[in-house]
Amino acid sequence: MSRTPTTLEAATADHGLPDRYTERSTVDRAELNEALSAAINRIDDSLEEFYDRFPSPSSQGLTYTATDNIDGWTASFWTGLCWLAYEVTGERRFRDAAETQLETFQRRLANGDVGTHDLGFLYTLSAVAGHRLIGNERYRSMALSAADLLVDRFLEAPGLIQAWGDHEATDDSWELGRMIVDTMMNLPLLFWASEETGESRYAAIAETHARTNAQHIVRPDGSTYHTFKCDVESGTPIGGETAQGYDADSCWSRGQTWAIYGYAIAADYADEGAYAQLSAKLANYYLSHLEDDSVPRWDFDAPAERDIRDTSAAAIAACGLDELARQLPLADDRVRGYRNAACTTLGSLAENYSTAGLDSNGLLTDGAYDTSDGDYDECCIWGDYFYVEGLVRATEHWSRYW
Repeated sequence: MSRTPTTLEAATADHGLPDRYTERSTVDRAELNEALSAAINRIDDSLEEFYDRFPSPSSQGLTYTATDNIDGWTASFWTGLCWLAYEVTGERRFRDAAETQLETFQRRLANGDVGTHDLGFLYTLSAVAGHRLIGNERYRSMALSAADLLVDRFLEAPGLIQAWGDHEATDDSWELGRMIVDTMMNLPLLFWASEETGESRYAAIAETHARTNAQHIVRPDGSTYHTFKCDVESGTPIGGETAQGYDADSCWSRGQTWAIYGYAIAADYADEGAYAQLSAKLANYYLSHLEDDSVPRWDFDAPAERDIRDTSAAAIAACGLDELARQLPLADDRVRGYRNAACTTLGSLAENYSTAGLDSNGLLTDGAYDTSDGDYDECCIWGDYFYVEGLVRATEHWSRYW
């Protein structure tokens, strides 16, 4: 597997950075500090309820219910929020909660409840973060075990990490060869594993998947499919589809932001400028299709009557845009624009979509998990996580967990 990207030119059209983001952001840093303090207070209020359990993926009536960490992909976002609160405040209770929750991640490994492509989400924000912050070797071991399981999902011929379902089940063959854009944010676990162990195979698989993603999921105009399928034996591309977007040919905004952030992180780990340039093309498409308040509709191509916002996509974008600004050369004229866009997005979320003053244990309203199931206009736990990460990025000297 070559470490030189060969298919990143798949996105050939660049919309350019919209003019409104080239001027200095009007968002005051003090406002973002205030928003971060309010968010940490809300996390603190929920600490007892979710000490060894977890918020549901999305809320009902803006209230999360408690769930156990036995399946799914979202438990780590609450643990990540606890680690962020610990870093910002130094208060031991947040660390104790995160470490208590990590026992449930250990049980998932022991019980085999890890048949998912989202191992990067699950074990980066829990075990990798814990190892980075307090140096616990057991957390390092947990994260490496998760990385090994993620490697097991790699399909050599199409050059991708299998999404969804049990990749070894004989009755699930219709899913084999399928990749999804979300997996770009699972790759940091593999890059980290190579750095930790000195074994190049983890990073080689991550880069192969990133190139395959660029070739098939990124369209020539810089938009993205949600999911794409290839033949398992030959690697021949079959076609793109969607599961949470409006249709196969539309651009699901949250998927776009997974790709923006994922390629910006890959640029850092792989020391590869082409990844940053692709992230920039994806970012320009995203920013060129935003609403005036910098919070996207759930799908950029959905009919006007389906005007559903997704604050979770905006929160991911804020983090991805900030990371992209860090990966471009300082002399690049776009750096300030991406930073301005990140701050403008955070300011809008804090001003227009905060749950402050509402009867809620979440942080952001108007999250859209799955519009086809009617799951929107709620809090989404990953949106809450990336909102706080974005605020920490904007106000603190912070080293990412990813």
